[in-house]
Amino acid sequence: MFTSVIVPCCLLYQSMRAFAEEVFASETKDEGVRDEISMFDVQDDCPILQQEMAHHLHTDEDAEKRKVLRPVAEVELDTPTYLEVPDFQRVAIIGDYASGVTMDDFEVSCKGIYRALSIREKYMRQAFQRFPLTTSQYLRDIEGEPFKPEDSVQPVFTSPPKKGEDPFNTKCLPENVKWVARMKNGVIYVYKDATAADQHKPMEELAIPDYETFIDDMNFLIALIAQGPTKTYTHRRLKFLMSKFNVHEMLNEMEEMKELKMNPHRDFYNCRKVDTHIHAAACMNQKHLLRFIKKSYQVDADRVVQKVKGKDVTMKELFANLNLHPYDLTVDSLDVHAGRQTFQRFDKFNAKYNPVGASELRDLYMKTENHIDGEYFARIIKEVASDLEDARYQYAEPRLSIYGCNPNEWTKLSGWFNMHRVFSPQLKWMIQVPRIYDIFRGRNFVPHFGKMLENIFLPVFQATIEPHAHPELSIFLKHVTGFDSVDDESKHSGHMFSTKSPKPEEWDIVKNPSYTYYIYYMYANITMINQLRKQRGMNTFQFRPHCGEAGAVTHLLAAFMTADNISHGLNLKKSPVLQYLYFLAQIPIAMSPLSNNSLFLEYAKNPLLEFLKKGLIVSLSTDDPMQFHYTKEPLMEEYAIAAQVFKLSTCDMCEISRNSVLQSGLSNEEKIHFLGADYLKEGPEGNDIRKTNVAQIRMAYRYETLCYELNLIKEGLKTE
Repeated sequence: MFTSVIVPCCLLYQSMRAFAEEVFASETKDEGVRDEISMFDVQDDCPILQQEMAHHLHTDEDAEKRKVLRPVAEVELDTPTYLEVPDFQRVAIIGDYASGVTMDDFEVSCKGIYRALSIREKYMRQAFQRFPLTTSQYLRDIEGEPFKPEDSVQPVFTSPPKKGEDPFNTKCLPENVKWVARMKNGVIYVYKDATAADQHKPMEELAIPDYETFIDDMNFLIALIAQGPTKTYTHRRLKFLMSKFNVHEMLNEMEEMKELKMNPHRDFYNCRKVDTHIHAAACMNQKHLLRFIKKSYQVDADRVVQKVKGKDVTMKELFANLNLHPYDLTVDSLDVHAGRQTFQRFDKFNAKYNPVGASELRDLYMKTENHIDGEYFARIIKEVASDLEDARYQYAEPRLSIYGCNPNEWTKLSGWFNMHRVFSPQLKWMIQVPRIYDIFRGRNFVPHFGKMLENIFLPVFQATIEPHAHPELSIFLKHVTGFDSVDDESKHSGHMFSTKSPKPEEWDIVKNPSYTYYIYYMYANITMINQLRKQRGMNTFQFRPHCGEAGAVTHLLAAFMTADNISHGLNLKKSPVLQYLYFLAQIPIAMSPLSNNSLFLEYAKNPLLEFLKKGLIVSLSTDDPMQFHYTKEPLMEEYAIAAQVFKLSTCDMCEISRNSVLQSGLSNEEKIHFLGADYLKEGPEGNDIRKTNVAQIRMAYRYETLCYELNLIKEGLKTE
């Protein structure tokens, strides 16, 4: 028999309320506290929290014990403290065979990859461009040859002027020599005298890349990137590299951050960073340009700035003819910013270089050749340089154009540079060559492609041979660090570069040559220039083309053979073989996610993060601040957006900054100052955390991962 007990409703409510208040009080450890608490707070007596605290204490004790028990011999080593790599957790794959493909496929892949790396090393040495020491050492091990660090080559860049020195001083130029430079089959040769030139007996110490060998090497690489076993092997290795970094990050992120927190003075803001890809004509942001236009109008409204059909035109008349008044201009009416309408429309993007759609304003403000000798353009660049100098830790490598339709272009450009003294320690200059031969031929500016190449390169040879005969150009070339090849890569030429291709002097049709054709002849001439300038004790040039933004993957293949580093590289994600080769050869890539977002690839789909995780050498660059950026510091804007979208850590951003300095045309002295005395060494030994703010754990991980992958290739070749 059951007895029912009836509890009054008010008493039940009061008891439940009291119980709830007790629970609430126990959670807050204070019955008098009634503030809001988060549903995600963990109570102090949580067993998991206590266990983790005990583990951390135990770990700290273990670390202290390890320090005490460390052998005396280690203490006696004179390794600086900043070079020491803290203990960290490594990912190890145990077993004799860990490549994940069949043994036959493994051997085939290793053989092809080894030859590909050897091909790149050969062409880099010829042109005095960089090739990683670690990869070179493994190649020598495979060949059974001794590795000699002194055999490695490095580009030579001009050191910054010391305090009180004039960067435009012509007294320090080398003496003239009586050599002769002439073009033959698209390449400029150097001869001892005119007689040797007539007989085509070039100087033997200046070796040109063999044309047929280059074609053979290129054909081998084309076959390699389409080879099934190699595609499978490299795809699996790249997936492994991505997964390995994710595990490394999960295990060691806090230890890396701990290293950075213990690093005095240095943080992301005062790490040196270089804008490795920026065009001079768009190096200012849109507000800067608008402000400059208004200011110039206020000061120079009555100045003659143009001559039309023999008649002088003042600035006031120029704007009146355009039905404009600078006071009414806004950044919107200026219309230089890229947006949705430029996506997959390179033609519309190029039109954005014309403020208000008027080519007259582009000629006035963004050209070196005009009625006022490019004065406004020089002043804008100086203002940009001044902003960089104020920021102190930022540098840029602006590109100036040489088109090749006129042999006097170099003289005019160097005259502009010297006249306006457009020098800044924050700027390292590059020359960009637009691939627009078809336009010049169509307008009959040049008779054939060979003439365009001659106009581009012969003046450089002449200034190298007789610097005192070309003083302004010789001074300008001291501040030039490299050549770039630019234009819309998505334009298909339909021409396949081969031994049957016409020589440049024979290419007299209006059709544009292929990307690879351009790349080979630019590389061949730069190689000859570098060998000549090295012999004469002058600075050398890097070849750093736009590559892989669009178009065929063969563009990336040609750059793999010829380029020190590239800009963009988006299409590497389409070819696992090339992507893996770029990793093994540590080829730097200047990436511009904001630029790509407006032109070819949405930001979230950009492979920057993927490349960084896999270990490719990536840097961030702005490309065209006038079209893509809003702030006074476009490079910092680029880093800030990438950090937010990709959730980059401080160590990630400092690693990208360090990559940008390594990739850049900064001189050896500057890199020693910015990165450390041993920056040429690879791995943690070459990293000075006091200057780079990159954790030694990260550097050790990168170095060990590269060595592991190279060792796999070595082991695969041992099985033969």
